[in-house]
Order: sequence, then structure tokens, then C-alpha cells
Amino acid sequence: MSTPIAPDFLALPLRACADAALQAATEAGASHADVRIERLRGQDLALRNARLERRNDAVTVGLAVRVIHDGTWGFASSPDVTVEEAARLARQAVDVARTSRPLNAEPVELADERVYPDATYVSAYELDPFEIDAPEKVALLSDWSSRLLAADEVDHVEASLEQVLENKFYADTAGTSTTQQRIRLQPRLTATRVDPSGGFETMRTNAPPAARGWEYLTGGMWDWESELAQLPALLLEKAKASSVEAGRYDLVIDPTNLWLTIHESVGHATELDRALGYEAAYAGTSFATLDQLGSLRYGSEAMHVTGDRTTPNGLASIGYDDEGVQTQSWDIVRDGVLVGYQLDRRMARQNAAALGTDRSNGCAFADSPAHVPVQRMANVSLQPADRGPSTDDLIGRVERGIYIVGDKSWSIDMQRYNFQFTGQRFYEIRSGRIVGQLRDVAYQATTTDFWRSLEAVGGPQTYLLGGALNCGKAQPGQSAPVSHGCPSSLFRGVNVLNTAREAGR
Repeated sequence: MSTPIAPDFLALPLRACADAALQAATEAGASHADVRIERLRGQDLALRNARLERRNDAVTVGLAVRVIHDGTWGFASSPDVTVEEAARLARQAVDVARTSRPLNAEPVELADERVYPDATYVSAYELDPFEIDAPEKVALLSDWSSRLLAADEVDHVEASLEQVLENKFYADTAGTSTTQQRIRLQPRLTATRVDPSGGFETMRTNAPPAARGWEYLTGGMWDWESELAQLPALLLEKAKASSVEAGRYDLVIDPTNLWLTIHESVGHATELDRALGYEAAYAGTSFATLDQLGSLRYGSEAMHVTGDRTTPNGLASIGYDDEGVQTQSWDIVRDGVLVGYQLDRRMARQNAAALGTDRSNGCAFADSPAHVPVQRMANVSLQPADRGPSTDDLIGRVERGIYIVGDKSWSIDMQRYNFQFTGQRFYEIRSGRIVGQLRDVAYQATTTDFWRSLEAVGGPQTYLLGGALNCGKAQPGQSAPVSHGCPSSLFRGVNVLNTAREAGR
């Protein structure tokens, strides 16, 4: 049975506001207009040493109107969701477009899209976390924290839970109207060990954020019991581990770590607005420029990366984007070659000849009604190999190497080319066997060297969907949720740094 859209959102004058805004925009001379009415409900909980330290509850509601007038964008928004305000915003958006017209050197044209009247979408979840009382959530996080604190190896524990319920209504002058609802949340626990000399070491749970409901914490979708039980001993082993010797190693990278490398070195690099230089002033550009489409050897033939806004439980998954485009899946890197980008409707039309397509792949998103939609990241994922090897099989292929688990810090340049990444745990591999943990590990490469060193990807049994709730971009800044799936993967001859020595310690 599908989950119904929240009645209090449907009680807003959605269609009346949309009709008023679209009519006013058309009467003012707009060639295109679209309306978004949004409600974002958020709750953040944070505990320290099993005690509640912070609780934030917030609701954002608003209405946004975007128009094209004389080939120029206009935009206006307001927290007042009324018919009168909708019409006023439409006229204001047209005034903004008229004022901006002398500065616009590239007339705006949008790629065609089918009309979807009265479409609905609800993400897949069972229990709305906002229907669970906050004390029950705090009690669960406190219990988990207390279990960790009971171990001699753990001195401090921080726990947090971030939750979002997003509702969007969209309508445009072409006749599309969509009503959508999705849930996302991120639970996290971090254990800290302080040694007698005053040094410390931390280790965090590897459960990724997900577009799931409260069942993610209680329904067996992640093995919280095992992870919490193992964490203290793993933390002690890490604290006592030998510091890595810098050099070149073969790496087996777990999906709990590799998702972030995909996000930074592939996801951002294949956003077409970056490749075209639109984000140069803030979020950066890309080495993977449009003239290299179809020819850039991004990685080895084992590399098959897709963009997908339909992935089950993906954080970027939705039925229709913020330009009324039905979401879809497509290839970004196939057999190691760059073959696609992430697009919105304007970029699709403007670059159709070079792209070989005149349709957006549904990547427009605004993080609130106060912001204009921009091209944002899909669920960009490295595909597993059919009947591919297990993680143990990949480790068995390595004579001298490191198995990397969990994400931590990262650094990458503005062109998404030179990078280094660390992790939560690092296991030394000798003669195909894990012999213990290492510490102070970071792997460093250029994007193309790294992905060209990819020898093998694991099978579907090693695949995991990681991700983040807070991918940043645009001016004014916006934050977007996004998932990245990948299998365990084997990379040959990657440069490894000793972070303690690099820091002069």
C-alpha cells in the first residue's frame, strides 16, 4: 500500500495558487512560467555521552514563481502561500526578467518535455519518522550510546539523527503538475578513545544516510547490533595500530569509502554546468570538459558509472525534477569512457548538438522555495560486475596492499582532478590476507590516474548505496541530498601518504 501525501500539505491552496501565478505571468508576457509550493519539515537530534544535547525542529513553507520573459529568467518567492501572493510574485518575476534583460547575452530556451498532468510520487518508506515521538528517538540513541560507553575502550560517544520530510507541488504553463513527498534521514554515532598521553582516536558507524523511514533504525535494514558491538574493539585496534609507510599500494576500497571518491571525482566533475564554467566563481569547474565527450579515457574498461534519479531509496531519487522532467537513468562513463553529463532543460537545449540529445535527464533541484532550481547531482553510481568477485576474493588478489573501510576527510581541487582521501579504518593486506589495522593513511591521485588503475569491481553482493545530505553548490548556497552506489573495488599501484608525517607530527 502506497503512503499517502501529508494531508496538511494537500490542504494548502496548491492549485489555486498555481493557476493564479501562471495566469498572471502569461498576462504579463512570460513565454514560460512554473510554480513551486514547498514544505520542508526537519528535526535534528544530538546526544553527547548518552544525554540529549540539542534538538532542533523547523518547518519551512513557501511559494516560488520562475518565468522566462524575452529570453531572460525572472524569479520571486515568498513564505505566504496565498492566491493573491502567487499572482503578485508572478508579476514581480516578470519585472525581474525585464530588469535583467540588458545583462543577458544568452537567451533562455528550454528542452521540450512531455506534459504530466496530476502526477504524484511518494518515496519508498514504511514509517514516517515525524510520527515517532522525539523521546522514543532519544531513548534509542541514548541506549546505543550507553552500550558503547560501557566498553573500556570508549571514553566519549556522540550520537545524532537528522530527518527531513520534503513536500513539493509543481505546475507550469505547459500543463504539467506534480505533487511529491519524500523522506530522508541520517543516523550516526562516533566513539572516541583518549589515551593516557592525551592523544585520541575516533571511529564512526558506517551506516549511510538513506531515503528510508524510521524502520531504517529498527527494522533490520542495517545491522546496528553487530556494528555497535564491534566498534569498541575496532577502535582500540586502530589506536594501537602501526603508522603506515608511505608508498604505492594496491587498494581494495569498500563501498563505505568509495562512494565519497565517486561523489567528488566523478559526480561533481560530470555536472555540465561545472564543465561549462557556470560554477567557476564558487563551486568550481571540471577537467571533464564538453569537447571530451565520447573520447576522454576516464578510467579502465571495468568502470561503468550511471546517473540515476530513480534508484530505490536513493537520496536524489524523485519522480519529477523541479522543471517538470520525469526522472530517469543514463550512462555517464561506459567502458571507462566519458559518455554523458548531468543536465537541466536549459543546458540540454543549449548543448544538444554536442550532447547528442535534446532532452534533460531531470537534474534540476532547489533546496527550498526561496531558491531558484539549478542543476544538481543525480545518484551517480559505479556499477558492479555480474557474477563478480566478493570482497574477500579481491583481497585475495593483493600481495601488498590496504583495505579501506568508511569515509572520513577528503580534499580535491576546484577542477575535481587532484585529490586525497582518508577513511575510518585501514587494514594491511599481505599475500592476500588481512593482517591487522594501520593508521595515518590517505590515498592520493589524479582522477584519471586513479580510475584507470581500477582492475576489478566486485559483484552485486558487495554493492552498497552510500551518500550525503549536504552536497553544497550555487550562489546563494544550496544543499542537496545525493546517494552513490558502488561495489568493493580493486585499484593497483595507488600512492599512499602518511598523514601524520605530512602534518609534521
